[in-house]
Amino acid sequence: MNPSLGRRKALERGLLLALTLACPLTACGREEVSAPRPVATRGALLADEQAVVNLFEQSAPSVAYITTETVQRGSFGGAEVSQGAGSGFVWDSAGHIVTNFHVVKDARKVFVRLDAGKPIEAEPIGGAAEYDLAVLRLKVVPKNLRPVPVGTSRDLRIGQTVYAIGNPFGLQRTLTKGLVSALDRELPTANFREVAGVIQTDAAINPGNSGGPLLDSAGRLIGVNSAIRSASGSSSGIGFAIPVDLVNRVVPSLINRGHAPLPGIGVTPISPDQVARAGITGVVLGAVGRGTPAASAGLVPYNPQTGDLGDVIVGVNGKPVQTLSTFVGELERAGIDATVELTVRRGDRERAVRVKVIDLRA
Repeated sequence: MNPSLGRRKALERGLLLALTLACPLTACGREEVSAPRPVATRGALLADEQAVVNLFEQSAPSVAYITTETVQRGSFGGAEVSQGAGSGFVWDSAGHIVTNFHVVKDARKVFVRLDAGKPIEAEPIGGAAEYDLAVLRLKVVPKNLRPVPVGTSRDLRIGQTVYAIGNPFGLQRTLTKGLVSALDRELPTANFREVAGVIQTDAAINPGNSGGPLLDSAGRLIGVNSAIRSASGSSSGIGFAIPVDLVNRVVPSLINRGHAPLPGIGVTPISPDQVARAGITGVVLGAVGRGTPAASAGLVPYNPQTGDLGDVIVGVNGKPVQTLSTFVGELERAGIDATVELTVRRGDRERAVRVKVIDLRA
């Protein structure tokens, strides 16, 4: 053997051995082997975290995922079935579910899903567009329904923590947290009416949250999430909830009678658009019903033959009334069977008139 060739092979073997010792196969990226890292232990949840977890676990079984089927006229005159979704909550153990009126309006079929169970068909048994509230009754009532505990909205304070549970964008049982941002807001609904005392919150409320509960930190119902104010249609930090004190008055009536009391004094107002175009401030009366409190108080409506405006309502209980919605809101605030003092203008003269508020649907 060539001595130089033998020395070269010995040198190569020595280099290979050195490389192997310095860089094992498992460390050179050829056949890397790894194992899960040890799990770091943690202590108990913080007290406020645990409180929120408990609130959700106690409240979530009471929140309903509502889907609807509505028949609409198609593009070429045929009928098309469209689907909608929203939220609701268990009102009582008899199987009544509360939601927004606009969630189930004109629905041909309504289904309610509770927990992880199958959807249960439900029937609307009462609705009030002017309050944006509706009640459904489950056709099959599960055992152990868990109604949401009812709180009060009259003593809410700005800055309180609130929680919304609903189904935004179809994502079931989503929890969001926020504050009571403002109180005594007004929410336009139907027939020129506004819900008074509305709760404003910055808890994220998105499409699909409508009809779901707004809860206080004790897990009590304090409002029904109804609307958001947003150019995009998604949460912008301004959401509105119908106050529970109103809900607790309206829902029993919807269950018992299918409709809610409608406060009024027996007048038919002229359209606010017409009044505004004429540059008139206040409520112009188109008609006064016979035998109504308005008739007993001597209120005189607009006379189309002579053009005489008659009596224009410009105040209720000392509060100026510039629009019909403000007038209706003040009657709602006073309540059925209350007596209110109207400020009425006829020509250049104003006078005070006392009128009883009645239920126009009685």
